[in-house]
Amino acid sequence: MYEKPFHTQDLSASTFLVTGGAGFIGSNIVEYLLKYGAAKVRVLDNFSTGSRENIQPFLDNKAFELLEGDIRDANICRQALEGMDYVTHQAALGSVPRSINDPVTTNEVNISGFLNVLVAARDAKVKRMVYAASSSTYGDHPGLPKVEDLIGNPLSPYAVTKYVNELYASVFSRVYEFHPVGLRYFNVFGPRQNPKGAYAAVIPLFIDAALQKKAPVINGDGETSRDFTFVENAVQANIKALLAENIHTAEIINIAFGERTTLNQLWQMVSGCAKINITPEYGAERKGDVKHSLADISKARQLIGYNPEISVAQGLQLTYSWLERISI
Repeated sequence: MYEKPFHTQDLSASTFLVTGGAGFIGSNIVEYLLKYGAAKVRVLDNFSTGSRENIQPFLDNKAFELLEGDIRDANICRQALEGMDYVTHQAALGSVPRSINDPVTTNEVNISGFLNVLVAARDAKVKRMVYAASSSTYGDHPGLPKVEDLIGNPLSPYAVTKYVNELYASVFSRVYEFHPVGLRYFNVFGPRQNPKGAYAAVIPLFIDAALQKKAPVINGDGETSRDFTFVENAVQANIKALLAENIHTAEIINIAFGERTTLNQLWQMVSGCAKINITPEYGAERKGDVKHSLADISKARQLIGYNPEISVAQGLQLTYSWLERISI
């Protein structure tokens, strides 16, 4: 992955903090920054959802630094931001069902933790803070494709937390002239995404089922659709947003591929990768889920030059190959 750079700047004098850098998206960002010669890449992670396996390949790199700690600890956040030029904040408790089961912890991590990082980044005078926002913020707004300034009511505690992040970023922009950029991710998938556990995302679950030649369980009738986004596209967005020189206020940007795929279509594609023909099982609709999601990515293209190059089909093949390799 990352055969060509997404940036033109020299990174050899720049330092980067990646919160949640042992997680799925975070570790992919770390890989990119180290590959292209960043002076220092510091990871802050408490390993509650991230894994040591994700950062194992980087431990011998002199530019890599691990700080084990929790973003709910303001002192750790201040320590993590010392000497950093840029921060990309990926640490969070994801999953709509998890937030429904435990709204308090989701709030503590995603709101209090976010605020700790935001304050520490402001005080450290970093050049740019980018953070993981979420398409869940669109809530019950029926419009498609989703446009950044048209949102509805949140449908889960998780969605509430991600919307509050955006509100805090906007306030910090106006009050402190500190201008974070929120990337509203749409269903990111790819290598290093965990297929195990109660809150695993649909693509690794489908691939895991295919590798075991088992029928997946689909919530609802399978016609629920999502704008699935390969992780390399999300990494591109982070790098371009971090280094953009034309951003002078808090911004919210959709990050997606710009196409809809139903769960039924998704299983067909995964089945094609696995060369199997198994009919899925269908269960109840999931609480807090929206029926359809599709992003308008024109703002991302115009503002940061985002150009998602890996399609869903290409990304699925890459992800299938990776999961097949690690499951052997």
